[in-house]
Amino acid sequence: MSRLALTTVVLVASANVSLAQAPGGAAGSLPSLGDNSELGTAAERRIGDRIAVSIYRDPDYVDDPVLGDYLQGIWQPLLAAARARGELSAELDERFAWELFLVRDRSINAFALPGGYFGVHLGLISTVSNADEMAAVLGHELSHVTQRHISRLMTQQSRQMPWMIAAMVLGALAAGKSGDVAGAAIVGGQAVAAQNQLNFSRDMEREADRVGFGVMTDAGFESRGVASMFEKLQQAARLNDNGSFPYLRSHPLTTERIAGAQARVQLASVDAAKPSKEKEVEAGKAHLLHGMMAARARILAVPGVDALRAMVAEAQHRGASLQPLQSPASAANIRDAGALYAGALAAAQLRDFAGARGFLTRLKPLTADIQRANDAVELLAIEIDLLAGKVPPSASSFDMAKTTSRADVLTQAKSLTAAHRAKEVSDRLQTWVAAHPKDAMAWQLLAVAYGNQNQSVRAIRADAESRAAQLDYAAALDRLKAAQAQMRSKPDSADYVEGSIIDTRARQIESLLKEQVLQDKVDR
Repeated sequence: MSRLALTTVVLVASANVSLAQAPGGAAGSLPSLGDNSELGTAAERRIGDRIAVSIYRDPDYVDDPVLGDYLQGIWQPLLAAARARGELSAELDERFAWELFLVRDRSINAFALPGGYFGVHLGLISTVSNADEMAAVLGHELSHVTQRHISRLMTQQSRQMPWMIAAMVLGALAAGKSGDVAGAAIVGGQAVAAQNQLNFSRDMEREADRVGFGVMTDAGFESRGVASMFEKLQQAARLNDNGSFPYLRSHPLTTERIAGAQARVQLASVDAAKPSKEKEVEAGKAHLLHGMMAARARILAVPGVDALRAMVAEAQHRGASLQPLQSPASAANIRDAGALYAGALAAAQLRDFAGARGFLTRLKPLTADIQRANDAVELLAIEIDLLAGKVPPSASSFDMAKTTSRADVLTQAKSLTAAHRAKEVSDRLQTWVAAHPKDAMAWQLLAVAYGNQNQSVRAIRADAESRAAQLDYAAALDRLKAAQAQMRSKPDSADYVEGSIIDTRARQIESLLKEQVLQDKVDR
């Protein structure tokens, strides 16, 4: 069991993948449970931040810009719908992180943490069939946080100080290296007690079911995603009893809740107009993109050499039988696109770069008329070239100023860095981090670009900012002090403006560290 998977076992405040809907009327027809929490939003955010620091350092944490952009395409409409419905208050919107973590784990799982942090296992992405099913999961998890379920449970059952709750969770995280859940519970101190205290109540599950359903449908996703996700959960329960599906073991789907979910979906289907032909085509294109992203998730979960070879064999079979079809998003093309994408990336992982490029050649006609899928193929081509130690052909002429998405910016930054175009990379990344100051990977790539231009002080500052973006303020301050020391020893290594920025950021980070220490004393 991975360290982050263990966290979701001990911190059962994660709702995992609970999608059932409460029986009764349509979304919004039932009253909320009310917020009886005594834990303030600032205190809950501090707990979440402390957990997030350990997650960022964990080897199972994955920052993949391609999958990240895909999930954000689902996540942002859900947040917008929650705001529009009044589920996400202005205070929570401002104070909480609303950040998704990708976790390298093949189990079907997602979880919510205090302070608006959410984890998504790669196994979930690779198992769901489309964005609607993913939206059903994320909508439910989002609702656990907007409805303050975690803080309410802490108030109702624990009455413990926030620092103690965070310490128990982090103790379990650290103990997870051994993979022994029983041992982790012991090392974690009162982890067993924490589990009992943080289990979601049935009423809270039902509230998250009801609110989450309304959020996902208001965000434009199909309600049938809930029903189809249920089918996967039930099948997993029948076929698996090895601990790989923590939700099914800790929150069994009751007949009542399943029936309620089916009734809610049926009611939504009756009210919904029959989709137009154009909408069906767009849905097919979205399914094709999801098939490719599911394949990527399977490979990033590190399935092993045998599984990679099986993916290559499947791609060879699909590629050999590939026939041009009128509809670019037909069921056959969706299956072929996923298999070919998986085959290309799997072959690259196996160092068979010629085979990987061959699969890409067969994949491109299937995605030519689907912009987002075609962009994903282009980025995969660059990724394969970089894995092969080759400068991508586009790197010699590509205009970094044209990049817009995070995946595009960061992948092209790597490509142009390989082509020795560091100045253009740093210029683009400077504007990117100005708009996205918490993008740790962008700061890291900017540090490399500055280093390649012999701008060592700027490189050190960018490295410091990458640490600060992941809430490691001690490491960030250490790097900023290193930049100051270099400027003292070599006054001409940076200009006055850069020196002023470094001094200001050092004071800000030092203040944050002092604030943390003082707050710890207050919490205790």
